[in-house]
Amino acid sequence: MVDVKTGHIFCAEALVRWRHPVHGLIPPEEFIPSAEQTGAIRPLTLWVIDQALAQVKRWSLAGVEMRISINLSVRSLQDRRLPTQVQKLVDRHCVDPRHVILEITESAIMSDPVTARRVMRRLSNMGFQLSIDDFGTGYSSLAYLKQLPVDEIKIDRSFVSEMDRDENDAVIVRATIDLAHKLGMKVVAEGVESTDVWDLLEMLGCDTAQGYYIRPPLAAEAFDDWLRSREWERQRGSAPLQLLS
Repeated sequence: MVDVKTGHIFCAEALVRWRHPVHGLIPPEEFIPSAEQTGAIRPLTLWVIDQALAQVKRWSLAGVEMRISINLSVRSLQDRRLPTQVQKLVDRHCVDPRHVILEITESAIMSDPVTARRVMRRLSNMGFQLSIDDFGTGYSSLAYLKQLPVDEIKIDRSFVSEMDRDENDAVIVRATIDLAHKLGMKVVAEGVESTDVWDLLEMLGCDTAQGYYIRPPLAAEAFDDWLRSREWERQRGSAPLQLLS
């Protein structure tokens, strides 16, 4: 994720991929639903969190202050044991919770608003940053939004990717940015795939962007190499690359 105003890289999102020995690379939309139905999503989520925190620790030891964003599933958000389990992982890796952003979809919140709000408050009190993922697609009530300890919202790519060509999308994005800022939240635009969309987001005052225009998903080692290459700095013609804490 990149700061739209400065071009600085400050956060990476942890993405899970399954490399099957026979069928090759299987995208998450093909195996996550099955994991949720069978209950395997809970140990999978904890494994992803464990791996992500280990990466944050490696960055810290290398002198890189990088945040990491992790997705929580519907099942995980309904599990009242989750905050305690996550705290154990944080303690194990000696990671500052403020360097971790936990992403929750609107649909996950609305599936059980009472439990979701309770779990989110516990996670927020522990120091984690909380983000609403795919904002605009889950039909959540604004009444719930103002009750949640949310630090940022991520505008769904369906509104962002063609906002330079679709006036309605641009209006929705602008209204969402204004709403979030007035509620004291940061805004992340998902699905940025062109210079025109980036420039429009910058004009509208969006805080952060992610998408293929910046870089397609990379393995951790390749991501580190990309940071060192300063490729993004050259592309944007910005000041020397700095990593934000």
